[in-house]
Amino acid sequence: MKLGEITNLLDGILKGDPEMLIDGAYGIKEAAEGHVTVYKGYKPLDDLTASAASAVIVKEELAGLDKAQIIVSNPSLAFGKLCLLFYGRPFNPKGIMPGANVAEGVCISNNVSVYPGVYIDHGATVGDGTTIYPGVYIGENSEIGKDCIIHANVTIREDSRIGNRVIIQPGAVIGSDGFGYEFENGRHFKIPQVGRVVIEDDVEVGANVTIDRATSGVTLIGAGTKIDNMVQIAHNVKIGKHSLIVAQTGIAGSSEIGDYVVLAGQVGVSDHTMIESGTQIGAQSGVMGKVKKGAYMGSPAMPHLQYKRSYVLFKRLPELNDRLQELEKWVFRDNK
Repeated sequence: MKLGEITNLLDGILKGDPEMLIDGAYGIKEAAEGHVTVYKGYKPLDDLTASAASAVIVKEELAGLDKAQIIVSNPSLAFGKLCLLFYGRPFNPKGIMPGANVAEGVCISNNVSVYPGVYIDHGATVGDGTTIYPGVYIGENSEIGKDCIIHANVTIREDSRIGNRVIIQPGAVIGSDGFGYEFENGRHFKIPQVGRVVIEDDVEVGANVTIDRATSGVTLIGAGTKIDNMVQIAHNVKIGKHSLIVAQTGIAGSSEIGDYVVLAGQVGVSDHTMIESGTQIGAQSGVMGKVKKGAYMGSPAMPHLQYKRSYVLFKRLPELNDRLQELEKWVFRDNK
């Protein structure tokens, strides 16, 4: 593909030969002649100079660089689009393959790929353009929308609702029982979990994520939200639209997360917590109660600037303790 054609597709500005042939897109260190790479501005420029790539996607022109440059407003996004262009696999429906087990009363579009080892239970529906890989279980009366990708060994239990263009990575469990018990007479009695999980359009669910069904009502994942690997979402949680939930985060029951919220890695959210839209919670923070829009850090979480000031003091505690002990010795000595 010619570099000029790539530049037009990316809506960029080219500094270089538009007739140059390009046959791949790779990172700075992996790229070879004939490849396009990307420079995001925070790696050493020496790495880019030493790269064998023929062209680079940049945000601003780099003076003195001996490579063709495609200037765009968002290099990372442009590089992603280019990778999709070179390496994206067009959907090729294979139908219901031998070895897939489909119960009676299941409604499946003809334009799907259902691999061997899949089991789809009574009353389920699967939309047009969806791919279901081996080892997937889809429970009774569940609904899978259009153009979804359900990767290997995913479990989607009964009555779940999956929207359009949803991606579920391997090993995820959707609709498992919520952790609901009542203690009486020395025993924990299990409370039936009779609700469901609803996942709206354009959500991605990472590998080994668990999303519990509601005790009653719904556990809701809003449109466009992206969930990283090994996240636990408990019963009756509601997550808004276009939020980011990063790896190993745990969200306890009946919490409500707004739109465009970011929960960084290993965040813990207590039950019945309410986090306003646009909030950012730093890694390993613990949050509870009502959290107003802002940036937070720490456990228990506090406003980010306050946390930074507190952390500076925390690191100085041994030194401050030594000074305090010296002052006490001096004061007590004069009082003898």
